[in-house]
Amino acid sequence: MNWETLLSAKRWGYEDKYIASQVDARSEFQRDYDRIIFSSPFRRLQNKTQVFPLPGSIFVHNRLTHSLEVASVGKSLGRIFYNKLKEEDPGIDTRLPLMSDIDTIISAACLAHDLGNPAFGHSGEAAISHYFIEGDGAGYQKSIPAEQWADLINFEGNANALRILTHSYSGKGNGSFALTYATIAAIAKYPCASIIGGNKANIHTKKYGFFQSEQAGFKKIADELGLNKVQDSPLIYKRHPLVYLVEAADDICYNIIDIEDAHRLKILSYDEIEALLLPLCNDPKMKARLDDIDDDDAKVGYLRARSINTLIQQCSKLFYNQQQTILAGDFNTSLIDMIDEPYRTIMKNIETLSVKKIYNYSSVVQIEVAGYKVMGGILEEFIPAYLQNTSKYHKKLVELIPKQFLTKNQDDYSKIQTVLDFVSGMTDLYAVELFRKIKGISFPTLS
Repeated sequence: MNWETLLSAKRWGYEDKYIASQVDARSEFQRDYDRIIFSSPFRRLQNKTQVFPLPGSIFVHNRLTHSLEVASVGKSLGRIFYNKLKEEDPGIDTRLPLMSDIDTIISAACLAHDLGNPAFGHSGEAAISHYFIEGDGAGYQKSIPAEQWADLINFEGNANALRILTHSYSGKGNGSFALTYATIAAIAKYPCASIIGGNKANIHTKKYGFFQSEQAGFKKIADELGLNKVQDSPLIYKRHPLVYLVEAADDICYNIIDIEDAHRLKILSYDEIEALLLPLCNDPKMKARLDDIDDDDAKVGYLRARSINTLIQQCSKLFYNQQQTILAGDFNTSLIDMIDEPYRTIMKNIETLSVKKIYNYSSVVQIEVAGYKVMGGILEEFIPAYLQNTSKYHKKLVELIPKQFLTKNQDDYSKIQTVLDFVSGMTDLYAVELFRKIKGISFPTLS
């Protein structure tokens, strides 16, 4: 793979308006960033679970604040990489004018990386999959090809994000977001079909990156950018190199920010946080500086900032040093898993503690289970209604689905995707409210 083709500013759905001049194309990536940040799917992230669902009066991170922070870290990673390239090759802007916009491509992709996640985080994904594996949805398997069925029983937020960015929803115009090819490819962490995804030993196929409905579109983008193709059937590509920096920004933020949130919720003590993060700060005077601060939240914030800085430096250095291996498609791990010691072990310790004390905290699990029931309960009402639409009750339910999601296709897979587009876009609170109303638990008002 080479940077000249990887940084294409060709715009999805508007290929005929491609700006051939790379100098003129520079602003195209900033337009990507702006389009995402002003979009409805992005705004809805404000009420979608990051780790702590429906946290009440204590403000912790949601998907929107997380995405903004990931974009900030991603921009730093991209800028450091570009600065190192320019230091090595002062003439790089003449040969590759778009290299100076790498930080903007990465930050735009970071904004979009969680757009496809349903309400209630990973439990929402699991609830959708469960409906088709063991719920009423299992009965549709006989009418759906195996490749499409794999999309449903392993519902994946990453693939759903690609669909949101490229699918032409009714009345929304051609090309949906109409982002550049480079930005779209930079969110595809697992550039393979669902039927082949799930191989934990291969970073390109740990999960999957596109539904069957978007496979042809992704192939078009990948071939234009010159991504390395592994095989045609099932389709597998190697990652776009910038995916590694988008992934690193995400890894840095959620690992560090989750424990900061856990401190605010009194799940972790200050002493536990300090023991985890102080070694990451790489500053022998850090302890003395902390002793001058009285407020524990302020101390945690300081530790968080210095820890993130260390990890940014580590990941950007690694990406720069491994650039040729990454361009060859042969780097088979995330950057965060290959940083220097002792930082790598520290991050593993943070991950272990997070699983033990945060992700399995009783109230977190209770709300996740409730969210699981809410998502499953909505699907068991709307999917039969849209596929069958034989009764007055079904027709009333279908009227609740926004027209932008409705399809003219008559196959079960396309109709199911219509419902999943609707349901996966719901915020946590909207999903709970709709569930209560359609199940008769609460009664809607006319206001």
